[in-house]
Amino acid sequence: MTPSDSTPITTEQLARYFDHTLLKPEATAADVATLITEADDLWAYSVCVSPSMLPLELPQGSSLKIAVVCGFPSGKHHSSIKAAEAALSVEQGADEVDMVIDIGAAKAGAFDRVEADIAAVRAVIPAPRILKVIIESAALTDDEIVSACLAAQNAGADFVKTSTGFHPSGGATVHAVRLMAETVGARLGVKASGGIRSYDDAVAMIEAGATRLGVSSSRQVLSGAPATGDGGY
Repeated sequence: MTPSDSTPITTEQLARYFDHTLLKPEATAADVATLITEADDLWAYSVCVSPSMLPLELPQGSSLKIAVVCGFPSGKHHSSIKAAEAALSVEQGADEVDMVIDIGAAKAGAFDRVEADIAAVRAVIPAPRILKVIIESAALTDDEIVSACLAAQNAGADFVKTSTGFHPSGGATVHAVRLMAETVGARLGVKASGGIRSYDDAVAMIEAGATRLGVSSSRQVLSGAPATGDGGY
């Protein structure tokens, strides 16, 4: 499902790309409850939260998935710690885990270490649970982005993801998303995250190849969609 100039993507279609996200360190249980209510109301695909917020209570009959971050936001955790965090998250109800790679290892060209780090987490997340790998694309060169994506693919990941949204180098870019999508093809999903604040931002990422979007201001993004005759959101 990719939008075009002749057929704009609707609010309903766009919302299904969304991991509705709250990762602020000061987030409270009440904040997460509000996040869940809003995500359910908007028909988002999932909510994405910090692991300490688990387990979550979803509305009865909700189709929402639960995503949780791992090794966040620096990625500079021992692989065994990332694996333990991921395993506990799955035990507490997570459907998806978004792990951060060791960015320093990628910058040093040690992609064997990057792959081993990802594989350690993959080993404790049995299918059909989803593993997304955050590569912090804004901190990497194009060659490093390609190598990080291939490491994720080799380690059995389901998605590669641009950013934590916390790195000073920035978040998702159309260029990085396109490069990531070209690298993994249809083998992995591509999640664009970090700095997506408008309908146009979201559509640009999808057109570049993103199959999932990490968004914290989901209602604001959806408000920019063309009217569909149902009043929108």
